[in-house]
Amino acid sequence: MSVLVIDIGTTGVRAAVMHGDGSLDGVRYRRLPPSTPFPGLVEFDPVELSTAAIALAEEALAAHGGGVGGVGITPQRASTVVWDRATGEPVAPGLGWQDLRTVVACITAKAEHGLALAPNQSATKVAAILDQVDPDRSRDLCFGTVDTWLAWQLTGGAVHVTDRSNAAVTGMLLPDASDWNDRVLTALGIPRRMLPSLVDTSGAIAPASVLTGAPVLCALVGDQQGSLVGQSCVRPGDTKITFGTGGMLDTFVGPGSPAAAARSEHGTFPIVAWGRDGEAVWGVEGIMLSAGTNGEWLQHDLGIIDSPADSDTVARRCDSTDGVVYVPALLGLGTPYWDYGARGTMLGLTRGTERPHVVRAVLEGIAHRGADLVEAAEADTGRRIEVLRVDGGMSRNPTFVQALADVTARPVEIAPVADATTMGAGYLAGLATGEWSSFDDIAACWRPAARIEPAPDGGTAPSRDRWREAVTRAGSWIPDLSALDF
Repeated sequence: MSVLVIDIGTTGVRAAVMHGDGSLDGVRYRRLPPSTPFPGLVEFDPVELSTAAIALAEEALAAHGGGVGGVGITPQRASTVVWDRATGEPVAPGLGWQDLRTVVACITAKAEHGLALAPNQSATKVAAILDQVDPDRSRDLCFGTVDTWLAWQLTGGAVHVTDRSNAAVTGMLLPDASDWNDRVLTALGIPRRMLPSLVDTSGAIAPASVLTGAPVLCALVGDQQGSLVGQSCVRPGDTKITFGTGGMLDTFVGPGSPAAAARSEHGTFPIVAWGRDGEAVWGVEGIMLSAGTNGEWLQHDLGIIDSPADSDTVARRCDSTDGVVYVPALLGLGTPYWDYGARGTMLGLTRGTERPHVVRAVLEGIAHRGADLVEAAEADTGRRIEVLRVDGGMSRNPTFVQALADVTARPVEIAPVADATTMGAGYLAGLATGEWSSFDDIAACWRPAARIEPAPDGGTAPSRDRWREAVTRAGSWIPDLSALDF
């Protein structure tokens, strides 16, 4: 029996039907970017988002022409919605995960309460909305990440739930993922009654009564964890990197909760990979703040390529960068450096530097950032990553993928679809319906579109030592931002 997947990204909504052979059918997509009313603010309309998701889901079901056994949801993580429990109406715009209005609140929470919270988590976003619409905390309101909001809408308000893969990135879950963290809730003035119940990532929840046939909602999973499962990374040490606007490395670790929810020594974070039968299994995550953003910069701001895909064609016009090195720090540097004041830096320019050298340097710089994430994950987990699996728009760029294989000195396997999040939610929904009997079945489904081997001579990209020197020069360009530590 097939399953319906609803994939809520940062800039668009996708719905598709996934079959037992892993193929997708009836794929529908609508671009739905957030708004930025002022620099640093990122908002969205929760009603517009859920309305689009339901409409696309119905279109996918109609194109499929038959019933489905269940529904899976995979959303952008930590984006925040608050609504009135009685009316179901949002009380404020949704706050996107990139929204930075609570930077000062995070600094205050650390100074006054010893809490390590980041502005991309939900916790301080919820408090900010409450301070605006319910300062005395007397209203009966609900909080939810996007999965919670959509589950509420799909079930006609019958359930108020989230799973641990989404809850763990809110900043409000205990380190062992067993329950909500009352210490954080008390410090920020967030009533526990407004939080959703925790359910399994994969398992029957409730009928999606607003959809044709009322299929059972049976999977909720954060987008990066969805991509992890979608690339069949379900055995300890399995690792994927999603190269989208930013870049996210996730390594599956297994059972056994981490000692703390905080950033590890080498700059990765523990994540809940998924929860099943009431138990959580874990992974680690490394973050690249800008990946595909650099291609957009080359296209829209510098005007030296016609599209991000054109970067491969242009880069191939030269065999190497002739010593040009680019550090992709347009928004600062994430794992392992965590330097918000670092800025994009291009070194080694000469009078002979031409457009292809610059474009190739950008692609190789993003590949080096991928190698940074790999090294950090290996150091924090104590496991060697033998093979990298990749998805996202940049996974379709041959020059970039070859550079990634070269600088990491290991094979790179390309996911069969560019957005593996959809497949991951489909696998988890199918696991709940019995389409797949175990995670071993999901592991056996992996069929990469291609496998890229590293060049025997290391390729033409700058050495890792040269790269580290370039990163040093890019660092602390804006000292006040570099001093921030979340």
